[in-house]
Amino acid sequence: MTAEPRVLSGRYRVDELIGRGGMASVYSGYDLTLGRQVAIKILKHDLATDNSFRTRFRLEAQAASRMAHPTVVRVYDAGEDSEIGPDGVAHPVPYIVMELVHGKLLKDIIAAGPVPVETTVRYVDGILEALEYSHRAGVVHRDIKPGNVMVTDAGQVKVMDFGIARAVSDSSSTVAETTAIIGTAAYFSPEQAKGEPVDARADLYSTGVVLYELLAGRPPFRGESPVAVAYQHVSEAPLPPSEVNETVPRALDAVALRAMAKDPFQRYQDAASFREALDATIGGREPSKRQLGALTSELYGPNPRQAAETARSLRQLSTDTTMKRTQAGPPVAWIWAGVAVLAVLLISVLFWVLQMPKGNDVPPSARVVPDVTAMTYEKANSVLGKADLLSFRIDESSATVAVGNVIRTDPEAGESVTPGQQVKVYVSKGQETVEVPVLEGLSQEAAQASLESVGLKLGAITPRNDPGLAAGVVMSADQKTGAVVPVGTTVNFVVATGRVIINDVTGYTIEAATRELEGPDSQLTVLTQEDTSCPASAPPVVRTQSIAPGEAPVHSEVTLTFCSGT
Repeated sequence: MTAEPRVLSGRYRVDELIGRGGMASVYSGYDLTLGRQVAIKILKHDLATDNSFRTRFRLEAQAASRMAHPTVVRVYDAGEDSEIGPDGVAHPVPYIVMELVHGKLLKDIIAAGPVPVETTVRYVDGILEALEYSHRAGVVHRDIKPGNVMVTDAGQVKVMDFGIARAVSDSSSTVAETTAIIGTAAYFSPEQAKGEPVDARADLYSTGVVLYELLAGRPPFRGESPVAVAYQHVSEAPLPPSEVNETVPRALDAVALRAMAKDPFQRYQDAASFREALDATIGGREPSKRQLGALTSELYGPNPRQAAETARSLRQLSTDTTMKRTQAGPPVAWIWAGVAVLAVLLISVLFWVLQMPKGNDVPPSARVVPDVTAMTYEKANSVLGKADLLSFRIDESSATVAVGNVIRTDPEAGESVTPGQQVKVYVSKGQETVEVPVLEGLSQEAAQASLESVGLKLGAITPRNDPGLAAGVVMSADQKTGAVVPVGTTVNFVVATGRVIINDVTGYTIEAATRELEGPDSQLTVLTQEDTSCPASAPPVVRTQSIAPGEAPVHSEVTLTFCSGT
């Protein structure tokens, strides 16, 4: 007798197992309400027992469900069922319902053998297209790796598990624990490995690692444990991919190295610029080995491994007794002539030294500027006065010298001057500070001009959708208005994209679709239109929508068509 199929929350039928990972098992399934095939990811029991994780998991899955793009695996729903365990106690069963994709994982494609360069560029471009879309929506993936990228049977790249890595990492106390849950540290950014806050540039670093693995056939860093690999991400320079696989164009070396810079500010600052650099490698001019070496030095600093190999080679050459001279030495006459010239030079130098006047070279009437740096101005003034010199105070900002102490002098210490000469004494007035001006609500250009007018700098710009704001409006900054900060401080912006996400509401009732599209997350205007060519239903159901699922300008009008015929 066949067992009854399992149904979650009375709606989702669970069919055959199609995959298993470190945190969940994935099944093919069927949505009994909407009548469509789906993929159902069911969390493992040890994660399901963590209340804080279940809450974060549900919230992040709901955030991911608002994204609709061809390169993103859609998340349709997230919920929680329960089951009776062997102990007779009910246990929670968190799950998410996703789009069912027919294809292969990118990690399986890599494991099958070398991937052509053209195909590599296409795969990575697809990942970056998904990230460009998600970052505009304010969603950072945090776990980009080949195991989270699908390639459909038609060759379309689809990225999955948006937001889930955040729920995992927020519930984990250590890097080791997070690594155990997510699966591998091979694609961690340095800031993730150090447990620091991350932004969209962490996703770009991980994408750079995926690019490197596709090109070289292996990740840039390998170790005996996740912690060892994470350490290399923080402190070691990767070899250019072409040194691992000589068929790799050097132009792609430069792109991969830039994407994996340790400092987020040295990486590509957004997915669009990463895509542009990747596209430019096709048919573009390749950098020389010297240029690649300079890029590696700029991004990662001197290579200690190369320095050690150079020293080892020199030691080997100096101690190699098997090496023989291949050229005859100079004639004996030349040797004696050289000795004679050297002897004459030595005697001349000795005579010149003996004829020098004894004592200080400074004329008796000259004075030497004393070193008064780090002294208080009062003490420096006294020291200069005793040297028969006049001091002239100039106050100057300094972040390293205490207020009231001398930064430097002009002329500098040790220089010879005439008695009574004026010496400029630069005295620290401390670090110069300014107040952060009002930025929120301004256009990006106006906010940047306001920053620069007080001596502050614009840093990273994070695009984010907001249904109530036009494109380019500053939503927030990481320095509060009125905060006192040093001159030159970098201020990062979150800027409105002027767009909102439109979900697919076909099949919804007109009332539910209107509530969805006019709700606080979208704030669109809904119009309805009857279609008399098809029979009416009660209540009326959306047949078509005038704007396809994806993104649209804020405050757009959406026309929903429903059947009203007999």
